[in-house]
Amino acid sequence: MPTNVTRPPQTPSSAAAQPALAKETPAKQQPAVSSKPAGYGLPCSKCHLYYPANLSACPTCKHTERVSAVTPKLPARPVQSATEPAPDTTVLEKERDEFLRQFKSQLREAHAEATKPESRCKFGEHHPGSSAAAEVCTSCYERVQERLDVCEAALHIDQKEAAQIVYDAVWADPSDPSKTYQNAASALLAELRKRAGITAVLGPFQPLAH
Repeated sequence: MPTNVTRPPQTPSSAAAQPALAKETPAKQQPAVSSKPAGYGLPCSKCHLYYPANLSACPTCKHTERVSAVTPKLPARPVQSATEPAPDTTVLEKERDEFLRQFKSQLREAHAEATKPESRCKFGEHHPGSSAAAEVCTSCYERVQERLDVCEAALHIDQKEAAQIVYDAVWADPSDPSKTYQNAASALLAELRKRAGITAVLGPFQPLAH
């Protein structure tokens, strides 16, 4: 059985509200556009003015090119020298062995010098107290003793030989009696020096330094 639904009669106010609602509905469905400010880009290559990045030309000089980004110049790194080759272990071992050998040799010499027994004089009869240390070797002592024996032998000149030397010197030049004794002494000393083997004479009447 069909039913007849009766609609309420529309008043003039409701009829006017419907077109208004119809106009408002599409406006609410559109998404809101947010206005975000653009940042600054690179400056103008002509006047060097910084202007927003969304502009295609400089607002001052109308130039369209911007300054290109400059890559910072990094300082050149020094070239590292090639690593030195490691020394040969064989050479190091030889140098170490040579150093140890020399060191041990010097150490033995110093130890032997420190522990060497002190030499004593063999002529103990000339030392009334304890024997003194010997500072002259035997060969040097014998050489000096030989020279001393020759000098002593020269002093043991025979009396007649000495008299004959004096006589010959006095009568060799009788022209000046004041030099008689001087000539005799010079002749006798010259003979003694000759027998003793003394050749270094400083001069007449000048004694040798002792």
